[in-house]
Amino acid sequence: MNMLIFQSNVINEQAPGSQAFFGYLGISFAMIFSNLGAAYGTAKSGVGISSMGVLKPEKIVRGIIPVVMAGILGIYGLVVAVLLIQKIDLNKPYSYYSGYSHFCSGLCCGLSSLVRFIYSRLQDIQLEL
Repeated sequence: MNMLIFQSNVINEQAPGSQAFFGYLGISFAMIFSNLGAAYGTAKSGVGISSMGVLKPEKIVRGIIPVVMAGILGIYGLVVAVLLIQKIDLNKPYSYYSGYSHFCSGLCCGLSSLVRFIYSRLQDIQLEL
């Protein structure tokens, strides 16, 4: 009888830390996807700089700008992750609203950085046609 009462109390309790899980997931998405986008952009820009150095060496300085922009987007993901992690203090009440808003903001930051370089690659493909 006591076991049944214990099980019913466990089911009705709120899972501790599940809202923080979504907050930390948003932080990791901001870091992961931003740095994936930065790495992809740096790789593609590096190939472009190499080919530009062979074909038009006088314009090689102009090719450095996409590499710098890719690095800036990676740093932007780091800044967003640091700002979000400062908001999570488990000693204070951390609501589901805060957890989901941190999840969505990290996802927004990360995916926007990732999609930026995928979209630029699609533009390069269209220019080649």
